[in-house]
Amino acid sequence: MTTVSPRPETLVGSPPEAVATHQPAMRLRELVFGAACAAAVRAAARLGVADALGETPTTAEELAAALNTEPQPLRRLLRTLSCYGVFLETEDGTFAHTDMSRMLREDDPGSLRYIALWCTEPWTWDAWPRLDEAVRSGGSVFQELYGKGFFEYLHQDAHESAHVFNRAMTTSSMQSALDVAELLDLTGVRVVADIGGGQGHVLASLLEKHPDVRGTLLDLPDVVAKADPRLRTGGSLAERVRIVPGDCREDIPVEADLYIIKNILEWDDESTGRTLANIVAAARPGARVVVIENLVDDTPSMKFTTAMDLLLLLNVGGAKHSRASMVDRMTKAGLLVGDIRPVNPYLHAFEAVVRG
Repeated sequence: MTTVSPRPETLVGSPPEAVATHQPAMRLRELVFGAACAAAVRAAARLGVADALGETPTTAEELAAALNTEPQPLRRLLRTLSCYGVFLETEDGTFAHTDMSRMLREDDPGSLRYIALWCTEPWTWDAWPRLDEAVRSGGSVFQELYGKGFFEYLHQDAHESAHVFNRAMTTSSMQSALDVAELLDLTGVRVVADIGGGQGHVLASLLEKHPDVRGTLLDLPDVVAKADPRLRTGGSLAERVRIVPGDCREDIPVEADLYIIKNILEWDDESTGRTLANIVAAARPGARVVVIENLVDDTPSMKFTTAMDLLLLLNVGGAKHSRASMVDRMTKAGLLVGDIRPVNPYLHAFEAVVRG
């Protein structure tokens, strides 16, 4: 009789030397269930679990009563998240906060609640299964999925998702604004322009740190209409600020000593090239340009940034950049690139000047 040896990963009670053969198979199994982890984080954020959990370890039953959920499913959700370090299950079966779970609280200074919701919005579950199509074509799958472009869909058909997007971008901008203000040397700068600067958190932080500097904020009309209160009429910085509604891919009617472009050069190559060319056209020779981006070849944040890179491919046909690709695009636009410096663990600043 012929016997067939089981595959290594199916062995029970394997000796220590067999453990290494188990790990790749188990890791792959965990990876293909990645959607379950993302869904669990989303569920905890939507339910407000982190907000309901105080500083004292709490039972699932107590949390369920506070959240109006069933205790057993909530325990199962918390147990799953505890496997990834989001919440801690104690020896007596209660649950406590971890550094990661605290960041799901809405009132946490480093809150990632809206980032977590944005990356798991309903449209993402429609788009991810079609990643192979996007890889084959090199373009977005959104038009085929919804019959319209991504941002058109977001603002016309997915108002809650649009709200989550705005909150996520605001949170991210506010958290990095102080890092940018700390990094940049504004010696000799009289006017700084934040191009595609959203609500202007970076600009506001720079102006607060440098009282002799004036600023300009340029972004789409509906975005700048909700600019940081410090920049709007009656705000503490309003007298030193010019707010310009516009699309930086079309025109940049702004003169400045320093132009900042943060986390917007993620579109298709044509749009990215047009934006950089518009800055060069608007600026005087020798003006400084600082491009701030997440990088796909930045080791500390590569898992997050490469995932975002694939999501950009799916929804807008865009891409995150490597150091080389960013330098290439800036150079082709007429910029002389100098230092590349980390802003924080997930952002880098590319210093450049407009060629004479």
